[in-house]
Amino acid sequence: MGETAYSPESGQRRNVKPAPAPGVQTAPRRGSNWKKYMMGYLFLVPAIAIFIVFLWVPIVKGMIYSFYHIDFVNGNTFVGLDNYIKVLNNPDVLLSIRNTLYYMLLCLVIGFWVPIAASIAISELKFFQGFARIAAYLPYVVPGVVLYGLWRWMYDPVGPINALLSVFGADPIAFVSDPKWSMFSLVFMETWQQFGSAMLIYLAGVLSIPRDWYEAAEIDGAGVWNRIRYITLPSLRNLIVLMLILQLIGTSQAYQSQLAMLDGGPNKATLTYALLTVKYAFTQLDYGAGTALGVLMFLVLAVLGIAQFKLNREEY
Repeated sequence: MGETAYSPESGQRRNVKPAPAPGVQTAPRRGSNWKKYMMGYLFLVPAIAIFIVFLWVPIVKGMIYSFYHIDFVNGNTFVGLDNYIKVLNNPDVLLSIRNTLYYMLLCLVIGFWVPIAASIAISELKFFQGFARIAAYLPYVVPGVVLYGLWRWMYDPVGPINALLSVFGADPIAFVSDPKWSMFSLVFMETWQQFGSAMLIYLAGVLSIPRDWYEAAEIDGAGVWNRIRYITLPSLRNLIVLMLILQLIGTSQAYQSQLAMLDGGPNKATLTYALLTVKYAFTQLDYGAGTALGVLMFLVLAVLGIAQFKLNREEY
């Protein structure tokens, strides 16, 4: 309860709120935060609307369509779980899952460490560091049509790569038409193109490490490899884990190069899960089965997304 004080002007006592104790903050009045931040909330409305209309509405509609046979002429027909049963009984689904996992594994073994090594190497340069950054990033801006045409020529049996191999006495390799080499060839091509963007992210992480740590290590006699092992890599651990999850999510949805370069061949050796989904929907025009495959992928990627969110919370 508040204290009372005598007012000589009115001759009456009135309630007086006690002054807050030193160091104690009073709670803000209800509605004050809303009025204060209302303009900021209004700026968020267009972005939220676009996010809902172009992301969540298609996701929800895709989940609904996965239980229907889609017919744009005679109307949609509810079929229950028939689309899921149909795709799960297709042997190409298991083949595409195996190809996707193999593709993801190759991307980890061949491509994941390249931007890390490039960022560390560029950070150690004393001269031409800016030129090295630009040169590493340039392949990322090459248009897809140019990229695929360039690498089909390089992978040709009489192309420059086989010409180089012939100098060392090696037989020509059918990089594109041989099922044993086709997926490897795609991963190598995509690593060359895309490592520059990831390299810039890692480079920002490397340059954020305090230089005092490296100077202290140099005074103690630590060489380049010891500085990388005991300072750089431990400092980049959270970033590396985050980029690993993002790469797993990205490579699990890969289909563009497989479609443009080989159309899933040779002999379905590059038929990934996402490419099979695209073929169901846009080649066979079976949108119900295609959305069923998409929903199954969405559930798996949602698990990876939740794991990424938890890692972000732990990091920050």
